[in-house]
Amino acid sequence: MELLPPSFSLVNLAWFVLASLMTAIAIAVHRLGIVEILFNPVDRKSPRYGGELVAGVLKQHGVKFIFTLCGGHISPILVACNEKGIRVIDTRHEVTCVFAADAVARLSGTIGVACVTAGPGLTNTVTAVKNAVMAESPVLLLGGASSTLLKGRGSLQDIDQMALFKPLCKFSATVTRIRDIVPVLRKAIQAAQNGVPGPAFVELPIDCLYPYEATATEMLPKREPKTLQQKIAKLYIDNYINRLFGGAWRVQDMSPLPVTYPVVSQSQVDECANLIRRAKKPVFLIGSQSTLLADKMEDLKAGLIKLGAPCFLGGMARGLLGQNSRVQVRQRRGDALQEADVIILAGSIPDFRLQYGRAFGRQAKVVSINRSKSNLTLNTDALWKAHRLYHGDPGLFLLALSQALGDYKCPAEWLDSLVAHDVEKEADNLKKSKEPMAAHINPLHVLHTAEEVMSSNTIMVADGGDFVGSAAYILRPRGPLLWLDPGPFGTLGVGGGFALGAKLCKPDMDVWVIYGDGALGYSVAEFDTFARHKVPVVALVGNDACWSQIARDQVPRFNSNVGCMLAYCSYDLVAKGYGGEGFKLDWWFVGEGREADPGQGTGAVEEGTPCSCELSDRHFRL
Repeated sequence: MELLPPSFSLVNLAWFVLASLMTAIAIAVHRLGIVEILFNPVDRKSPRYGGELVAGVLKQHGVKFIFTLCGGHISPILVACNEKGIRVIDTRHEVTCVFAADAVARLSGTIGVACVTAGPGLTNTVTAVKNAVMAESPVLLLGGASSTLLKGRGSLQDIDQMALFKPLCKFSATVTRIRDIVPVLRKAIQAAQNGVPGPAFVELPIDCLYPYEATATEMLPKREPKTLQQKIAKLYIDNYINRLFGGAWRVQDMSPLPVTYPVVSQSQVDECANLIRRAKKPVFLIGSQSTLLADKMEDLKAGLIKLGAPCFLGGMARGLLGQNSRVQVRQRRGDALQEADVIILAGSIPDFRLQYGRAFGRQAKVVSINRSKSNLTLNTDALWKAHRLYHGDPGLFLLALSQALGDYKCPAEWLDSLVAHDVEKEADNLKKSKEPMAAHINPLHVLHTAEEVMSSNTIMVADGGDFVGSAAYILRPRGPLLWLDPGPFGTLGVGGGFALGAKLCKPDMDVWVIYGDGALGYSVAEFDTFARHKVPVVALVGNDACWSQIARDQVPRFNSNVGCMLAYCSYDLVAKGYGGEGFKLDWWFVGEGREADPGQGTGAVEEGTPCSCELSDRHFRL
């Protein structure tokens, strides 16, 4: 075999060396961001900082409150928000921040915002974030983080936060350049509200939030480098800071991006209207998702009342029809669903609350409307059969359906029969409330009294098991969006955060928290938050010294109350210790002039003091 000419080998070698050199230069230029730095100059003298951009975006999106527990990683955000007129509300536990933001989102129909520090600050929010997922609440969680340069190197409170929140949130992102703060936050807020609402998480490393001088001083070596290795390290860090601050302060659009969600077509609305016209026993099950468009609630209320069909309300939909609407049915839902010939699931989900669909009568034609495709078809065919499935917003669907049905009226005898059941059951509940107890106080009597005492301007927050279960049958929310409960996740501990967010969002409303004594333990420290921020609420605490909802099943099944018993703690004194007011209701007999009156706390609230009314009761459940 003849060898290649020497000139040929040298030419190819030269080209190979040149190509390798150019490739190495290109990689270096890319890794060092040289082109990026050329097009995005750094203003080293600017006193501005990334926290200002965060606050600017929130302000443009109409955010009025940011809930937080302070930490060094997030200080610039809190300072900037305060300077821009966004009220900073600091709580005693990070989980409360997210619960409060959740309440603001539900009541306002816009984004609720929580901001917590890195590591344990963020891990403390996980339960509330998942609760917001299940409740379909648009919450923005801002989390502090270690400098990007120091991630994975053992810096303070450094964990893989993205791995934790990506499975939970609709949108998760980490910011690595200051100029990306604005677009990332706009996308996060849009994503939280699009389609099926839910939480979004944005991680903001500490070096993205402070001014250039502070960041450079902290990161660059204090002494002039001497060795080649030290010089290379300094060059790398300097280049990193330049990429971080490059183009940071150029003008950007901070306004909200458009929000979209599915809408049921008019032909589908007409199809459902024809089905209802032919029905003799229609029933509407209206869930929380029907209330996502807060500005449509009064129109929705009027439309449902006009139809005259029996409605069962659940979750945030409680109160949608007002305190005493004839078309709202509260009792014996299971019997009504077995008799109904048409069932409309407007945002209601056939999960455990509807026995996974087994609650529906076999003859019923079930129509489901939901923004979520997965919830729309949950347990279909396996446990229930859908007549029609409509992918869209259930609140808008109900409005369109009311218009399509025109002068339609539900058969009066069907509604009358269900109302008669309600009257019978509620008379029985009232009778039980008058039964004297061997010790302490009858909780049903207190709840009936509270129902009379509460004004028409009251938001009710439910946080508990046994006591709240009874309250749900007795207390009647006064109007749309005036009831807050955790939702399908069944989370205990929402009370403090929900009450805080509700009162701030609706300052002219009275806010009552209905607590079980077990649930109160999770957020009782927030009485300090209420007092410091002058957020007066009333807490009605059912104190039976027991996790009664669990004991009710465990004790007869296993003949043991292990793990279920608490103590008759003086929660009225706890409230006083945190700067509020407290009253104990521990007597019963009306005839002796010692009426148990949970309304005695309203005087303190009118003076701006948070109040706890504790009643020592027995294990008594409807």
